[in-house]
Amino acid sequence: MPQTLTPPAPAPARAPRPGTAPDPELRALAERHGLTVSGARPSLGEYTRQLWHRRHFITSFATAKLTAMYTTAKLGQLWQVITPLLNAGVYYLIFGVLIGTKRGVPDYIPFLVTGVFVFTFLQNSVMTGTRAISGNLGLVRALHFPRACLPISFCLAQLQQLLYSMGVLAVILLCFGQVPTWSWLLVLPALTLQFVFNTGLAMVMARLGSKTPDLAQLMPFIMRTWMYASGVMFSIDLILKGKHLPKIVEILLNGNPAAVYIDLMRFALIDSFTHKQLPPHVWAFAGGWALLAGVAGYVYFWKAEERYGRG
Repeated sequence: MPQTLTPPAPAPARAPRPGTAPDPELRALAERHGLTVSGARPSLGEYTRQLWHRRHFITSFATAKLTAMYTTAKLGQLWQVITPLLNAGVYYLIFGVLIGTKRGVPDYIPFLVTGVFVFTFLQNSVMTGTRAISGNLGLVRALHFPRACLPISFCLAQLQQLLYSMGVLAVILLCFGQVPTWSWLLVLPALTLQFVFNTGLAMVMARLGSKTPDLAQLMPFIMRTWMYASGVMFSIDLILKGKHLPKIVEILLNGNPAAVYIDLMRFALIDSFTHKQLPPHVWAFAGGWALLAGVAGYVYFWKAEERYGRG
């Protein structure tokens, strides 16, 4: 019998490969109804507007994180103040008494406590910022919101914690003979500039930490080294006067952003810490670091917005 030839079955339609351009008609339909690509990074201006619209979420989330931090401790929120005070006590014993860094530094205890509180603000902002994305993947993957809300809220929580500590610092200053003067008002611009700097740096670390979670284990060593170079326990002014160090070392010590913000706070609060002990152009340094870290950190974080929580 003659054999009949069966025509080959038509090949199944293939779905468009990821990354290929969508159908022009579908694109026009989506644009007509205001639809956008899911998870796409908005423009920088639109991203900023979204952040501003979620400002109440940022402040509420910061307060909630700060409250939950010490819920399991019997002393609760008191640990916000006790922890930096205990650190200051240890540094006073080791550095001030045993090593003798308090020699030549009038009002050493206010000098030390101010430095510890200010650097703790920087250190905690960077540490929590490093884990802002990697430590909150469930939230990042479940909800759609500007991811910059997380590092900003963590830095805001650290600012709230510092403000609690500032009340204790004021008591310590009064106990050691420091009388409130108009210079105390300089605390406001100094803290504002440091907050902007801390937030920008936290955003940089949040992006790096989102891809390299092990970075969070390395940061305590980096921050401890940074603290030792920032004049928390000793006077950088006395170090520079007493030794003939290379010019580059002097520039690095004076331009160190942590040391700059610590010096401004000491200048504002301690009578014996005068303008002669401040590095040249200290306010320009403080503003420049805040502008550089704030703008660069924000843009750097925004550029990876669509990649957070994936992979």
